[in-house]
Amino acid sequence: MSISKGILGQPIDSTASISCKRKIITTSLIGTSWIGSMSVLYGVWYKNEKQTDFHTFNDGSNWLQMDKMGHLYASYKFGLLTSEAMIWSGIPRKKSVLLGAGIGLGYQTTLEIFDGFSSDWGFSWYDMAANGLGAGLFIGQQFIFKEEWIIPKFSFHPTQYAALRPAVLGNGFPQELLKDYNGQTYWFSFNPLHFLKNNKVPKWICLSFGYSADAKIIGNIEIYTDLSGKTYNSSREFLLSLDVDFNKINVKKKWVKTILKQLNYVKIPFPALMLRNGKLTTIPLYF
Repeated sequence: MSISKGILGQPIDSTASISCKRKIITTSLIGTSWIGSMSVLYGVWYKNEKQTDFHTFNDGSNWLQMDKMGHLYASYKFGLLTSEAMIWSGIPRKKSVLLGAGIGLGYQTTLEIFDGFSSDWGFSWYDMAANGLGAGLFIGQQFIFKEEWIIPKFSFHPTQYAALRPAVLGNGFPQELLKDYNGQTYWFSFNPLHFLKNNKVPKWICLSFGYSADAKIIGNIEIYTDLSGKTYNSSREFLLSLDVDFNKINVKKKWVKTILKQLNYVKIPFPALMLRNGKLTTIPLYF
């Protein structure tokens, strides 16, 4: 059985002694990334929002659960990235997986605390459940398979809907990337034959199931009418496409492996089948 590699090409089962220098680099990067990204997100999401006392908010039915998919994805990926950085620094693999998942969950919890003090939102137990699912998916795969067999991925394309409510759905590409759920798609990529241990099919070939939303303008309202009288009816979208697992592409150079690995955070554009409102359509190239 091949040994899976960490983010910098380090074997995940390595028993090399902990490097103090690498530990300092790792902890510094985690700390600065946490603080820096929270500062950016605070400026995008919360800076102009009215603050209030800490409170909870039931948003389980909002945004067709697209925001929950985002929480699951972020919790999973933060756990993965953090654990691999710790493995690179020399921390034992199992400990790194648990610490990475815990830090990913903690990162998402920080956002929930911000929400808890916002008058328009609140601390959501549904969001926390999605965060927990993301961390659980990461830990489960690492402990059972020792690698990723089911890979959460993300894709985005700008939509017409952000212009209808730019304060909520974003104004400009950076904000829309975070806020416009209509342009976001969350995917789960995997090779079905991987589970059957079929060695005849390349492991890097994947099927990918995606989930998105269309015409979702207000979180808890399914029908929206603009100032001209045009009506928008929100709907769920289910997609099937092909994808690539860049972890399974055999390359010898570690720096190339490291670059390729980062592509596993996003879904590669491919043709796709989309099911929306009971109608199946073919999209020549979907991202």
